[in-house]
Amino acid sequence: MLTLFGKPEASLLDRLKSSVARTREQLGAKLGPLLAPGRAVDPQLLASLESSLLGADLGVRTTRELLDGLRERASRGELKDASELKAALKERLAELLRAPGAAQAAPNGARPQVIFVVGVNGTGKTTTIGKLAFRLKKEGRATLLCAGDTFRAAAIEQLEVWARRVGVEIVRQKSGADPAAVVYDGMSAALKSNADVAIVDTAGRLHTKHNLMAELEKMKRTASKLVPGAPHEVLLVLDATTGQNGLSQAREFTAHAGVTGIVLTKLDGTAKGGIVVAIARELGLPVRYVGTGEQADDLVPFDIPTFVDSLFD
Repeated sequence: MLTLFGKPEASLLDRLKSSVARTREQLGAKLGPLLAPGRAVDPQLLASLESSLLGADLGVRTTRELLDGLRERASRGELKDASELKAALKERLAELLRAPGAAQAAPNGARPQVIFVVGVNGTGKTTTIGKLAFRLKKEGRATLLCAGDTFRAAAIEQLEVWARRVGVEIVRQKSGADPAAVVYDGMSAALKSNADVAIVDTAGRLHTKHNLMAELEKMKRTASKLVPGAPHEVLLVLDATTGQNGLSQAREFTAHAGVTGIVLTKLDGTAKGGIVVAIARELGLPVRYVGTGEQADDLVPFDIPTFVDSLFD
């Protein structure tokens, strides 16, 4: 079970469960009759299961891999009953989500820990930074925000609002300033104030994809000059409602920005929560947090057993 200050976060687990309610309703309507106890596992059942999982946005590649393994086990006589098939499905989903765990950045004792947050405009990137700052502050970690998305004036103002709201320091310059210069100021301020964490907002869009990725590289080089190993974490914010379309964005950032983990927003707004599995499997990245609303504490640490159980039970 997840903990905060050493205490169980039951309410957060409940919120993670509720965030997949729409997906569970869609899957339940289809899988309930399919996986009824006592039903024999046959090719027709497996074909219907495949269709249902595709409808939940697991993606063709992930669904085929999942079903190929289940079909093989069924052919060996290991899965005779639909209830056994359901248990095997849940077990395999958990394995797929757990596989990228090794990609998580190892703690290195760096202080401040520098977190870059990347993602296209409209995914909830700036809001996610505010929520993450709030969570880190609740954990007792002195946190500083760095407004590196200088190409969108509204991003700076929005981040300032969040800084005031959650009570953390922010470093900013005027709109249009060099993002790397803002990062330099931010790292300097974090070192001077002995901050535990510095979270850097980055541009979600520039004139070309090449310019965006080149700017990110410049920001990363600047951070590492002041704080060894920075950034220690690069979180990619994805909008769950974009489904498979969001994966193409994610691949670009993953290829060029050194992404170490995913924050999935608006999961509660889609019936296709299977995108969580597709992201983990196809990108080879762990899902770290799920956004569940607009309040400061609506950022839920992702928990694999809770997510998988919530899809089916």
